[in-house]
Amino acid sequence: MARPLRVEYEGAVYHVAVRGNARQVIFRDDADRAYFVRVLAESVGSFEVRLYLYCLMSNHVHLVLETPRANLGRFMHRLQTAYTVHFNRRHRRVGHLVQGRYGAWLVEREACLLRLSRYVHLNPVFVQAVRSRPLAERVSLLRQYPWSSYRSYIRPRGRLTFVDHGPLLALVEPGRVGQAGAYRRFVEAGIADIDAAFLETKTASRLCLGSPEFREQVRTWYENLLHGQARPEDAAFRRAGRRVSAEKILAIVCRELEVPREELLTRRRDCLPRAVAARMLCDWGALTQRQTADVLGLGSGAAVSLQLRRLADELPSKAQLRKRVDRIRAALADPEARQA
Repeated sequence: MARPLRVEYEGAVYHVAVRGNARQVIFRDDADRAYFVRVLAESVGSFEVRLYLYCLMSNHVHLVLETPRANLGRFMHRLQTAYTVHFNRRHRRVGHLVQGRYGAWLVEREACLLRLSRYVHLNPVFVQAVRSRPLAERVSLLRQYPWSSYRSYIRPRGRLTFVDHGPLLALVEPGRVGQAGAYRRFVEAGIADIDAAFLETKTASRLCLGSPEFREQVRTWYENLLHGQARPEDAAFRRAGRRVSAEKILAIVCRELEVPREELLTRRRDCLPRAVAARMLCDWGALTQRQTADVLGLGSGAAVSLQLRRLADELPSKAQLRKRVDRIRAALADPEARQA
């Protein structure tokens, strides 16, 4: 069977799986794992990817991520190449490490993202050697497993800076108080009661994870790709089901950042609120960078791109701003906000 084409667009969310060639291990020890996580963190920053979660197993890796710049292929090429070169050099070997092409499935955010995160984070306690152990032992193992993002979700102090926790936590608990506990209860409930409905959804399409309507939508676009009729600029497809009006977005940004509307529309240097507004208009407003420039009074789509890059550079070192941005995303995730 021919391998499917990659469906890439701005704001796409993917479940990515990287497997060892011929099922061989791709991590021989913790030094290998630590190096992979380091390269992953660097790649997330370099390619402006939003990494929602990850889980490293002995012979495969799961990632769930969003690509605001429609650059999954370049991101994965850098990640896999950098790690393979390191692995081969360290262990004095040559040849392929991973199994051909990585798997990538588009994810319908509202319908599947939360349940997908549980599936990925539960990987360490569903391996054959652990599956039959007592429930309490499996829970303890899961909470202590160091090579996934799960501990970062359930322990707010010392969270991983390269993982974007806000969107998932907002899905499980809209209010900020108690989000970590609510997510922990949601995930760990799946240890004893496997999500059969999600597993059925997971096998329903080789292209995506989502509702029947989403699967049909992706299938149609994929067929257009095959016939040379792809339209990456189709904003209605890119943000299907989560569009928020520009006015609503600007109002929420102004409220959470405590700035007047004029500040978002006035040109001046070092205006991070304007950069935040640009990010939310692209992510939640179904706007292209050119359209975002028109809303904010910027000169061009290239100017918006510079704003987004600057925000990505600044956020890791600004904890207070990250908290406010998470609150903005939580507010925009509220279904009542989706009034385009």
